[in-house]
Amino acid sequence: MSDRKLKLFTGNANPRLAEEIASYLGIELGQAKVKRFCDGEIAIEIQESVRGADVFILQPTCAPANDNMMELLIMIDAMRRASAKRITAVVPYYGYARQERKTKPRDPISAKLVANLLTAAGADRVVAMDLHASAIQGFFDIPLDHLPGAPLLAEYFKNLNLQNIVVMSPDLGGVTRARDLANRLGLGAQIAIIDKRRPEANKAEIMNVIGDVEGKTVIMVDDIIDTAGTICKGAEVLKNLGAEKIYACCTHAVLSPPAMERLDASVIEEVLITNTIPLCPEREPICDKIRTVSVAPLLGEAIIRIHEDLSISRLFD
Repeated sequence: MSDRKLKLFTGNANPRLAEEIASYLGIELGQAKVKRFCDGEIAIEIQESVRGADVFILQPTCAPANDNMMELLIMIDAMRRASAKRITAVVPYYGYARQERKTKPRDPISAKLVANLLTAAGADRVVAMDLHASAIQGFFDIPLDHLPGAPLLAEYFKNLNLQNIVVMSPDLGGVTRARDLANRLGLGAQIAIIDKRRPEANKAEIMNVIGDVEGKTVIMVDDIIDTAGTICKGAEVLKNLGAEKIYACCTHAVLSPPAMERLDASVIEEVLITNTIPLCPEREPICDKIRTVSVAPLLGEAIIRIHEDLSISRLFD
């Protein structure tokens, strides 16, 4: 058992998830206040001592991405200057991860820039879930614990007692994620792949489907559902190819408008998401097809293991 005191703080990105994690840990959420100056600048006020503490800051960098990112960076800096022993940024949803490589001349690699910012601010360690590209782990010069969402998604679908399952990757880059989910589901689940191209951001064209889906129950899995264009177009194609039932799931429900409207009108039976990103019913009514599983126990257990210097990978054995 570590002799450092464990403290958990959060910004404004997902306070409900932070409260769930604090409850799992059996501790009170750290006292911190996020304020704004009249010109919009962020001011952080840490309202308790963190000297010598093992500090964890829960803050997904979801919309508004830039505000949440700056809250996280400023809070890390405040903890460092307040003599925290170790600072771990718990970033369930890692923003800018979709800009992880150059696809054409003069493209930025924003995912690397964010990694540099977190390190420069004073983070000693980072915890993230289902990075858009696993190679982002190599962008960090500090330890990063990468937690998969597949175990949580698989547990939900196992309870539905589905038969003749095919796990569908919406693109070639998601094949590893689809195979992981298929292996966890067992029951001889097969995988299939949608071959698509993106003429521009947030637009996709379905080219081919690789694999047999006729008469099957298809589970489409992705790390992010943003505008839901790809997942809904893909589901329509699968239905036309004879798929019996179609489910969709993802770890990060960005769900930018008109995602809810598209999902509601789609042939998808259910859409399973996690709460790495909070849903915003005030921005767009929540689709009745959406089901949510909480990542709080997983993140809470990861925090305990980091605090006590235990293995994280044992969580998924």
